[in-house]
Amino acid sequence: MTRKSWKLELPLHFMVLPGLIFIIIFAYGPMAGLVIAFQDFNIGKGMFGSDYIGFDNFRYVYSLPDTMIVFRNTLYIAFMKIIAGLITPIVTALLLNEIRKQVFKRTVQTLIYLPNFLSWVILSGILIEVLSPTTGIVNAVMAKFGLEKIFFLGSADWFPYVMVGTDVWKDFGFNTIVYLAALTSINPTLYEAAVIDGANRWKQTIHVTLPGMLPIIVLLTTLSLGQVLNAGFDQIFNLYSPSVYETGDIIDTYVYRIGLGNGQFGVATAVGLFKSVISLFAISISYVLAYRLANYRIF
Repeated sequence: MTRKSWKLELPLHFMVLPGLIFIIIFAYGPMAGLVIAFQDFNIGKGMFGSDYIGFDNFRYVYSLPDTMIVFRNTLYIAFMKIIAGLITPIVTALLLNEIRKQVFKRTVQTLIYLPNFLSWVILSGILIEVLSPTTGIVNAVMAKFGLEKIFFLGSADWFPYVMVGTDVWKDFGFNTIVYLAALTSINPTLYEAAVIDGANRWKQTIHVTLPGMLPIIVLLTTLSLGQVLNAGFDQIFNLYSPSVYETGDIIDTYVYRIGLGNGQFGVATAVGLFKSVISLFAISISYVLAYRLANYRIF
C-alpha cells in the first residue's frame, strides 16, 4: 500500500476504529474468562486466585442427567427452525412473485417483515396473552369450534413447536425479501422460452424459478448450519417455565440457570466453552460447504 493510498483511505480506517474497539472489548476481552471452565471458581479469589481443577467441570457436566436432554432439545429445536426457516420464505417469495398488483405485494412484504423489528421481550408478552389457555384468542377460537383448550406455553409436548412456529413468524420476512431479490436476477428470456415450449406457471416455477434461486438457497442453508447449537436464547428464556424444561430447555438457558441461578460459574463456563468449540467446527464446515456449493467467500 502506497503512502498516497493510505492517506486517501485514512478516514475509512477511522470509521472502522470504533467498531474494532467495541469488538476487542466485548468479544475478545471476555475470552480471558474461559479459564474459569478449568477452575473451582470462587468470586472472592477471582480468576487468578481460584484453584485449578483441570477438566473436572467437564466431567461433572457430562455426569448430570439433564445434560444430554439439553443438548438433544437444542439440536431438535435448532434443526426444526433451520428447516422451517428455509421452506417458509421460499414458498412465500414464490407466491409473492406471482402477484401482479404492486400495492398489495408491497403491503404484504411490509406486514411480514414488521415482526423482525420487534424484540422477543415485546413479542413474548404478546404471545403469552394470545396463547393463554383462559383469555387467549387462539384458545377462544378453538373453543368456538368445540376443540379442547391447550396450554401451549405450559405443555412439554407443544412447547418446541410453538418456539419453531413463532420464530419462523418473526424472521421469515427478512429471508423472503432476500429470495425476492434473487428472483429479480433471473433472466426474463428464460420465462419467454419456457412459454414458447408450452410450460405453464407451475412448470416455469419448477424449471426456471427454483433453479435461478438455487445458489442463494444453498448459500443461506449452508450458512445456517453454523447456528445449529443456537436455538434462540432470547425467545425461549422469555417464554419457557419449569414445566417445559423437559423439551424446551436449551444449552444457553441451561448455562444461564447454572451460572447465574445456582452460582456454579465454572460449570456454566465449561458448558459454554464446549458449545463454542462445537459451533466453531459447525461454522467452519458451513463456510467450506458455502464455498464449494455456492462459491461464497468471506473475502
